[in-house]
Amino acid sequence: MMSKLKGVMLDAASLGDGVDFGPLQSRLSEFKEWSGTETKDVSARIADYDVVFTNKVVLDRDVLSKAKHLKLVCVLATGLNNVDLEAAAKLGIEVKNVQAYGTASVAQHTMMLMLSLATRLAQYQASVSAGEWQTAERFCLMQYPVMQLQGKHLVLVGHGELGGEVERLALAFGMQVHVAARPGKSDDPRPPLSELLPLADVVSLHCPLTDDTRDLLSREQLALCKPEVLIVNCARGGIVNERDAVDALREGRIGGLAVDVLTSEPPRDGNPLLDALHERLNLIVTPHSAWLSPEARQRIIELSATNLEDYMSKLG
Repeated sequence: MMSKLKGVMLDAASLGDGVDFGPLQSRLSEFKEWSGTETKDVSARIADYDVVFTNKVVLDRDVLSKAKHLKLVCVLATGLNNVDLEAAAKLGIEVKNVQAYGTASVAQHTMMLMLSLATRLAQYQASVSAGEWQTAERFCLMQYPVMQLQGKHLVLVGHGELGGEVERLALAFGMQVHVAARPGKSDDPRPPLSELLPLADVVSLHCPLTDDTRDLLSREQLALCKPEVLIVNCARGGIVNERDAVDALREGRIGGLAVDVLTSEPPRDGNPLLDALHERLNLIVTPHSAWLSPEARQRIIELSATNLEDYMSKLG
């Protein structure tokens, strides 16, 4: 169903190559696509449009107040932190996001990181690259302890659709899964994270970054963990205190750390985890790539088209 609404996409390149925008184009009378948009150009580029599609481009109060035709903002992500929601509400601009578009992709990435930490993949790969296997006395290298996941205790923080899918995959590996209470929720009947950390062999984070989850795993909480615990963060940077975690890893107070997210992205000003990558720790950093499967990226467009259609149906 095509409407008389005109739409503009501000940062199409942020979704990568191979994404079909046809589901959006077919529902709009006009569709303008920009590869990327700098802050200084935002107001001019959205001035004549009813619908704006943005992934990471910021729409603040000033920009929104100047957009006299704007009726709908479709955020091509789950997080809404790049839109001034209060200003949008006052101006009568509806804001919609997409959820659960990358469940399979992110759960797969989570398990990959978990398995890589458990098998010390990065460390053994570095050993092979350094020629240590080629000159070894025995048929194999054995300097890094490997963890068998079967029977081990996995603690999940966040048990929505994504956390539930990670649980399903972990159960297939024979793990015992425990779900922590939502941080900051005193009425949650599940045990608090502090109670589960001493039991955990693996901790996997799938919660949003809020005041209650910022630095959720810092020095104090890490002190409750077993020294062999593996920590995986495919949620948001800032949930794990990066400096405290890398110190714990260096000192042998945790067994491994893998993250797909950092507190600042891209990390142009550096990061304690990146600084430690050369030290041959059980440390893995991937560049916010858990969501990158073609299926997940296309699903963002499909869900955005549904959001657009839902909005159009209310117009009559």
